[in-house]
Amino acid sequence: MACSRRNLLLGAGAVIFTTGVSKVAFGQKSLVATQDDGDKRYGMVFDETACIGCTACTDACRETNNVPEGVSRLKIERSAPMGEYPDVDYTFTRVSCQHCDNAPCVTVCPTGASYVDLKTGIVDVHGDKCVGCGYCLAACPYKVRFFHPETKSADKCNFCRDTNLKAGKLPACVESCPTKALTFGDLNDPTSEINKVIASNAVYRSKVELGTEPKLYKVADTKGEIKR
Repeated sequence: MACSRRNLLLGAGAVIFTTGVSKVAFGQKSLVATQDDGDKRYGMVFDETACIGCTACTDACRETNNVPEGVSRLKIERSAPMGEYPDVDYTFTRVSCQHCDNAPCVTVCPTGASYVDLKTGIVDVHGDKCVGCGYCLAACPYKVRFFHPETKSADKCNFCRDTNLKAGKLPACVESCPTKALTFGDLNDPTSEINKVIASNAVYRSKVELGTEPKLYKVADTKGEIKR
């Protein structure tokens, strides 16, 4: 039987997603395996000490991936001002898909629309399979998914898999960053630039205590608090 939007809404009474990840869903379906045996395992490092908050990455992402106004695959959040005039400073952090190895959004998806590409480790969405139930939006601990207002399916960063990566280029955010705050590459390759950056800096990942194994690393800015 086709998994229609109506059937899902009728079934929603049995599994209520109000906050976080459903324990019921996790009890019935195990998390996907860590992607350590694929051809690639793409990840990214965001250097908080290098970001100047120009949002060139956000603009490039929107243009490259045709992201409409009102939603965003990538945000740069600025901290509250630190210090007193004229010595006021800010910290910046990236808010986007973490491309988890153990992705809750994939586990809870009832139609297989949310998935991990085994060749790249990228978490992506089959738009034609999405029924708009919103389970993945509720399950994502990082709250970075949204419904695309034109396609009506769940959407998020996919490292420009369908655009720049397909064309043999780096993700648009990486290409556009004027301060080289972003490093993208294969975590399975011990000689890759991303592994060199991780090995030579104090990096952290958000909400690792949840076991999601996110592949977005951040070089901590010691000026402010680490955003978990």
